[in-house]
This record gives sequence, structure tokens and C-alpha cells, in this order.
Amino acid sequence: MNDLDEQLRPLIPRLRRFAISLTRNSSSADDLVQSCLERALSGWGDKRPEGDLRSWLFSILYRQFLDAHRRSRRYARMLEFFTGRDDAQPSVERTVIALSTLQAFDRLTAEQRALLLWVSVEGLSYKEVAEILDVPTGTVMSRLSRARQALRQLSDGEITSPSLRILK
Repeated sequence: MNDLDEQLRPLIPRLRRFAISLTRNSSSADDLVQSCLERALSGWGDKRPEGDLRSWLFSILYRQFLDAHRRSRRYARMLEFFTGRDDAQPSVERTVIALSTLQAFDRLTAEQRALLLWVSVEGLSYKEVAEILDVPTGTVMSRLSRARQALRQLSDGEITSPSLRILK
């Protein structure tokens, strides 16, 4: 382990400098370097012995940056889907609506959440979702319609359980 420490320690400032150039934020860069080193240590057995350690670490760091960037874009698309707007500066009202909608989204069933995410955020077609679930396309469309309706009702504060009718 001491040998490993001697190999990694001189590369940390270079990794941090590269991470700062990517993230443009020192705390985000530190997080990125830390996750890069964690990934490198956990995958140390997968590293080719003849490969260059520095380039291997840089590639891990860059891939993790890209993955985080994709996740943040997906999150932004999800917020846009829930709010229906794409304003550059979120208002207090938009933030409250988004949080309320996300809370409503969390109250949906796992299947309803998955359907909404696959179609509305990930951009999968109804046919692709039908193949994932191994159901007909029409079934996906009707389940998606019910999921959207349930999300609207939960977002508007409507009660989703059926109301009782009074019989005489």
C-alpha cells in the first residue's frame, strides 16, 4: 500500500488542476478528484500493469465528470418536464412548484415513476418502453396516461383515492 501511496501522491495536484479546469469550482473539483481516486483504488486490479498510471487516472476523472454532467442535464430536463418551462433564472414560485411536483412524483408507484422517466426524461419511445416491460404498446400508452393523471392530481393536491358515493 505504501508503494501505491507513493505512486498516487504526486499525481493528485495534477488531477486537481485538471478537475478545476473542468468544473470551474474548487470544491466540486475536490469531490471529483476524491471520487476518481476511490474508483481507481477499487479498480486497481483492473489496471493494466504496463499502462500509464497518470493517463489512466485522467481518463477515470474525465469519465466521472462526463457522467455527472449527463446526470445534471437529465435532472434539468426532469425539472423542465415538471414545471413546463425553461427559464434561465428560477423564480421562487417555480422552485416551489418544482419541489411540490417532485414530492408528488415521489408518491407515485415505482412503475409510474419509471414510465414517466423513460418517456419524458430519457426520451424512449412507447415501443422501446413496451419492449422493456414486455407489454403491448397500447398498454404503455394507457399506463403512461394514468401516471400523468395521477401526477397532476397529486401536484394539485387532489385526493387520489376514489371518493365514496352515498347511496340512499
